[in-house]
Amino acid sequence: MSLLSKIKETLICFKAGRVTLPYPRETRPVPPRFRGRPVFDAAKCVGCGGCASNCPAREILMVDLCQEVRVVKYIGRRCTYCGRCADVCPEKAITMSKEFETATNEIHDIQQELELFMGTCQRCGRCFTDAGPLDQLKMKGYRFDELDKDRWVYRSAGYLEKEAAVRDIEIEMD
Repeated sequence: MSLLSKIKETLICFKAGRVTLPYPRETRPVPPRFRGRPVFDAAKCVGCGGCASNCPAREILMVDLCQEVRVVKYIGRRCTYCGRCADVCPEKAITMSKEFETATNEIHDIQQELELFMGTCQRCGRCFTDAGPLDQLKMKGYRFDELDKDRWVYRSAGYLEKEAAVRDIEIEMD
């Protein structure tokens, strides 16, 4: 490396000028199809559970407190703002906001919780198709969401009554 090559490199950098954006001082509008964090509208939500079943980050939990009340809770810790919940919602109760500055010290700032009154179904005809083979492999067991611990839990158990799970092969040795 010669001194001449370093001087040439320096001149090239000065010619380029400023290449960074003055972001904190000057903000730009977000692009038209920008996806910020999801926002839930309790007035439109029918509690079908499509958003919770299709969330790849498992950040939407659903629990039935009783036969008439269903709780939908958006946690938001691992949400990647992919928009699958908004795409699958039949009532368009979930919209993707234009917020992109969602950093916070308190996770409760971005969480949302809806309590929905569940009326009896009158066969609305908005059923979700069965999961594909890959999703079926992931979703074994009975789903049980724990709202107090903010997590999805799958509980399944297989029992063999009075029978060994694996039969040993008996080998006679002479």
